[in-house]
Amino acid sequence: MRLVQISVPQGKREPILGVLDDEGIDYVVNEESSGRDIGAVVTFPLPTNAVEPVLESLRDVGLSDDTYTVITEANTVLSRDFEALEERYAEEKDEDRIAREELTAKAEDLAPSLRTYAIMTVISAVIATAGLLLNSPAVVVGSMVIAPLIGPAMTANVGTVVDDHELFARGVKLQAFGLVLAVVSAAAFAFLVRTANVVPPIADVTSVQQVRERVAPDFLSLVVALGAGAAGVLSLTSGVSTALVGVMIAVALIPPAATVGIGIAWGQPLVSLGSGVLVLVNILSINLAVLVGLWYQGYRPEYWFRESDARAATVKRIGVLVVSILVLSAFLGGVTFDSYQRATTDEAIQERVETAVEPPRQVLNVEVEHSNGVLFQQPNHVIVTVGIPPGAEPPGLAARLDRVTDDEAGRDVETSVRYITVERG
Repeated sequence: MRLVQISVPQGKREPILGVLDDEGIDYVVNEESSGRDIGAVVTFPLPTNAVEPVLESLRDVGLSDDTYTVITEANTVLSRDFEALEERYAEEKDEDRIAREELTAKAEDLAPSLRTYAIMTVISAVIATAGLLLNSPAVVVGSMVIAPLIGPAMTANVGTVVDDHELFARGVKLQAFGLVLAVVSAAAFAFLVRTANVVPPIADVTSVQQVRERVAPDFLSLVVALGAGAAGVLSLTSGVSTALVGVMIAVALIPPAATVGIGIAWGQPLVSLGSGVLVLVNILSINLAVLVGLWYQGYRPEYWFRESDARAATVKRIGVLVVSILVLSAFLGGVTFDSYQRATTDEAIQERVETAVEPPRQVLNVEVEHSNGVLFQQPNHVIVTVGIPPGAEPPGLAARLDRVTDDEAGRDVETSVRYITVERG
């Protein structure tokens, strides 16, 4: 529910009150005696989804943009007339959908001042970098909580659908600035950590699990980003808190951006490339989901003659986002296919090895080690653990298993066999 307070221009009192009467809205009129060009101040409660259509009707009869309109949240309204009004609007539109004016104001509030935004982004990136290098999921999650990245994404897309160029430009600039600042901060901090030996020497940062997870993104990363954007637009348009959704959006952006910085500090360009693609795919997907969601929910500019411009800008920006995501998805597709192929090859090696070992011997474990490349790894060493009965001599399976693994891998693979005495119960 919302409590609306409007200042009525001189000479417009009767038509404005007539609209409220026609809508069955309870209102209170306070006479204005300040000497300004305001005849009265009218206060009335509305269901959340009724604010936008009622304000449009009031503008049609003379409510001016030169006077003020205040919309605040109301916790409880006790009135039979209000209950009837709620039931009527509940049948017409989404009950939770906030008005365009409230949406715009909320989006502006979500975009903090440049100083605050920069400081919070740097702190978040530094904490994320520390968490990645420490291989600590808890620290990485902590960095997401303070990341201020949800605001600019919402601001840019709200500016698009309501045809507010200044709002759109501010959102885009803050997003670009925030991501660049996060990468630079992460790189500087990671370089300091490396040169000062704050953490044990790490020759290959991809050996750290938290880093490795952000280096080779697949199509599931796209799903995560689209889901975060969709959740963001729903929380924004329903008027509920966006804090938790902001954490989800930060999940898609801050750790990958920090990984880009770590790759720069360690001089591993493929680490920065893989995580950089992930950052770009995520930010584009989040913006796409928010933009489509806002337009689908019917948000348009205040004046009808600006709607065509907003529609053209929205379609154009959706097209740019989709094309960009498709181009980057070629990389995601390659990584996804490589992951599938690697898993299939590993499974085939294990099955062939188990088939090649005859009872009473049994295969206890098959471990496939891959090349050290960040992307598109190949099997280069297979370690087979074989159980043998007590007192039995090792059967000399190395040569046979080496031929099996070479055949399945399609390349020369080193094979090691370990024998363990197994007691049978």
